[in-house]
Amino acid sequence: MEPSQIEIPDNPYLLLTPGPLSTSHGVRAAMLRDWCTWDAEYNDIVQVIRKRLTCLATPASGYTTVLMQGSGTFSVEACLGTVVPHHGKLLVLSNGHYGDRIAIIAKRLLIPFDVLDFGDTGPLDMEAVNNTLREDRAISHVAMVHCETSTGMLNPVQDVGDLAIRHHRSLIVDAMSSFGGIPMNVNNLWVDYLISGPNKCLQGVPGFGFVVARQSQLEQCAGNARSLSLDLFDQWLEMEHRAGKWWFTSPTHVVRAFAQALVELEAEGGVEARHARYVQNQAILAQGMRELGFATLLADEHQSPIITAFLSPSHPGYEFGRFHAELKQRGFVIYPGKVTKTDTFRIGNIGHVFPDDILALLQAVRESMYWA
Repeated sequence: MEPSQIEIPDNPYLLLTPGPLSTSHGVRAAMLRDWCTWDAEYNDIVQVIRKRLTCLATPASGYTTVLMQGSGTFSVEACLGTVVPHHGKLLVLSNGHYGDRIAIIAKRLLIPFDVLDFGDTGPLDMEAVNNTLREDRAISHVAMVHCETSTGMLNPVQDVGDLAIRHHRSLIVDAMSSFGGIPMNVNNLWVDYLISGPNKCLQGVPGFGFVVARQSQLEQCAGNARSLSLDLFDQWLEMEHRAGKWWFTSPTHVVRAFAQALVELEAEGGVEARHARYVQNQAILAQGMRELGFATLLADEHQSPIITAFLSPSHPGYEFGRFHAELKQRGFVIYPGKVTKTDTFRIGNIGHVFPDDILALLQAVRESMYWA
């Protein structure tokens, strides 16, 4: 059968998760062709992607983007393991699972680090951050998560960036779940390294991640890497000097799908338009779930438009596995909770998902409340 005759089936359900998530027909169709990693046509696509990502991150000059094979965590590890020098020290700001993961990576890589832990649902305390940076001069880098996906908490990058630049520290931001869905300018935020991936707000598929880096800082990272395959500096050199070539085999189909996803982002109206859709999705979701008797884990002032955590019903008959199965049967897949002290579940509203989809979900939730 010729590729042009292959039909792309519709998904049997919407993925209301923080990624992988539901993608468009066009993104899925873009993966129906094979590519050679040495071919100039493919490497040109890589270079276009790198330039577009850099422009999405900031209109300022002096930044570059490095793509890295693997899941988003691979890129977090590549960044930490490459940019923090062996004589450096990392301060991790954590208020959830993914902040904790940064600390775990630092421990595995034998990077000296301290953690300011604000609990599963606590906002970052800027006074504590300021005092720590003032008192511990060994700290060279600060790492934080922008949208803490375990709860939906949106953390204040601007406030942390202001402290980092005041104390002459380098700022690393895990924006895995927010980049492309929340407007930002990394230069204005004093971010030196922003880490994200294609399969969140940019609505591609998983298979690689990327780091948007302040080039003057990245250029100083030769020889820092604690890994061969996760050497962000060597990957950057390869892409810069060999016109888009990756150091090791790249995920060609995923890359091509992502190029299509970027075209669709532009067609939608860019990050601002996508952000507006996500905000509307989340508002409809939160209001509708509250009307059905569910409570949100976070107060609205800390809530991101990316994913919302809801408290599990206290009814003795409630069981997440059955609730999940009931919703899946009706065309929706949601996520279990991730916080340690509170029983929750999570519903994402990013991806190829629109307000009418959220309204349909609310009807499905109503029909799936077998315990009520």
